Amino acid sequence: MSLHYVALGDSTTVGVGDPLTGSTTDLSGAGARPGEGWRGWASLLADSLGSSHRVTFSNLAISGATVPKVAADQLPETGAGPIDLASLIVGLNDTLQAGFDPGRIRDGLSLCAEQLTGRGALLLTVRFHDHGQVFGLPGWLRRPLWQRIEQVNAVYDELYLEYGGIRLDMADYPEVYRRDFWSVDRLHPGELGHRRLARAFADELVARGVPIAVPPDLTCAGQTPSRWADAAWMVREGVPWLGRRASDLTPWAARMVISRFRPPADAGVQRLRA
Repeated sequence: MSLHYVALGDSTTVGVGDPLTGSTTDLSGAGARPGEGWRGWASLLADSLGSSHRVTFSNLAISGATVPKVAADQLPETGAGPIDLASLIVGLNDTLQAGFDPGRIRDGLSLCAEQLTGRGALLLTVRFHDHGQVFGLPGWLRRPLWQRIEQVNAVYDELYLEYGGIRLDMADYPEVYRRDFWSVDRLHPGELGHRRLARAFADELVARGVPIAVPPDLTCAGQTPSRWADAAWMVREGVPWLGRRASDLTPWAARMVISRFRPPADAGVQRLRA
């Protein structure tokens, strides 16, 4: 039985955080590019599917991709023929960009879902967890980031209702908030995280009647990053990355905090009247 699987998305689907060398401390973080030796959950899932099917696998994901870029650049690369399985996991990069626009995100994801399922694909999507909690952001920054993530999640909810498929709610998996799930940058799953993501999708596919003789293995070759590796990466990569990527989110979060303590515009008038 043949099976055509295409994967669209950003660095997580590229496989960043799961280097083929087994090392978990030599990452270039969010600047990683395809072709640097990453494996990742999508490849692990494709390998497992290959235990029961003749699999054609195309990983079109690109690190740093946003929803509009996936719709404009990756979707056309899927060609025009039938597709059996398509993963569409993107949106976190959008939450950190200036001009965050839920409408554009909805349009882009809807276009992808409509075209992929129209060609026969079973759609694989997610609901994102509170990434700010994993990264350890302060509450004043974490809350507005979570608000944006929830707006992306709302779009995935709509897609699931309209197109069906398999949707993993990452918040339903307690291990997502454990340190060993993540790579040294805490932005991408580590080897264990990628393996667990692949296994979760495989389990759901089997429950849908898709045979998988050999599920993704959860045994890891690498080690969880040490506290020293965490600290070194944060100084070298993490803080500069946040400075570059949160140029819109940080001022917006600060304005939200200030607005909570600023009295309404008519408060002074009301006091005078009193």
